[in-house]
Amino acid sequence: MENRALPIESRRISKMLLIVAAVAVAAIPVGAALAQPNGAFTVVETGRSYAQLQAAVDAIGNGTGTIAIASGSHRQCAVQKGGNISFMASEPGRAVFDGVTCEGKAALVLRGASAKVSGVVFRGMAVPDFNGAGIRLEKGNLTVSQSWFADSQQGILTANDPAGVIVIDKSTFTGLGTCEGPGGCAHSIYIGDYGHLRVTRSRFEKGAGGHYLKARAARVDVAASSFDDSNGRNTNYMIDLPAGAVGQITNNWFVQGRSKENYSAFIAVGAEKKLHASDGLLIAGNDARLAPNVSRNTVFVADWSGADIELGPNNLGTGLKSFERR
Repeated sequence: MENRALPIESRRISKMLLIVAAVAVAAIPVGAALAQPNGAFTVVETGRSYAQLQAAVDAIGNGTGTIAIASGSHRQCAVQKGGNISFMASEPGRAVFDGVTCEGKAALVLRGASAKVSGVVFRGMAVPDFNGAGIRLEKGNLTVSQSWFADSQQGILTANDPAGVIVIDKSTFTGLGTCEGPGGCAHSIYIGDYGHLRVTRSRFEKGAGGHYLKARAARVDVAASSFDDSNGRNTNYMIDLPAGAVGQITNNWFVQGRSKENYSAFIAVGAEKKLHASDGLLIAGNDARLAPNVSRNTVFVADWSGADIELGPNNLGTGLKSFERR
């Protein structure tokens, strides 16, 4: 059944995009070259360096602090049990957490009040339950900026925190996801029942299974990002909002590739248990198409929620139907 698409004035779209971008930028820590006196991990506020990341995290404890991470490959991980901690690469893109997880979960297991991660690379995370991630967020707020998640079972995985806010900006997710485990698929990003997820100016590519972005958050804003599935393998939806959500998916670029576990839609709304209302969810200003070597019929937005979604205008390529109620 076709959606009762609501016409959206271009001025309104532009205004909403500017608001989302401005708020996201204000929430992201600014990357900077941080001095590294001795040791790989330095608590900036005290100037003390540690050979082990966990020791630096424990030194901050329930307080507030910044850990400067030296360039190089670090086969370490850490668990944050409290406080407000910023994990900042001294040189963005050169501090790499490589293949080591804590608690059989992730390189960074976060359950403090808040965490910020900037300029860090996470790669090669794999655990026996197929949920190995760069970051496992179990509670609290999270801000990720200018970071890279590569060749792992998941990039970011969270538990539930309905009061929490997650902001992801200028980050790349590549070669992530798997459907090999008995418990179902892992994804590039999998957000639990959080209060608000905001993703801006980020890139998703070369998925290895599952969805690129799956979120059960009550509000989801995804803007000015790209989802390039042209070299994906056995992937599913690009954005899945299985519990419903308000917010907006605006000004993004989507390409669906050939190798799909499920090619029936680019964006799915309310396909599982509907925890949240989706009335007013805005999906506009996006560009979506099939990869050049692909010819099939599919749907840009598939909706199970029955909500009044505000749809369009979007620039859709050949073979794409704008909306389908399921």
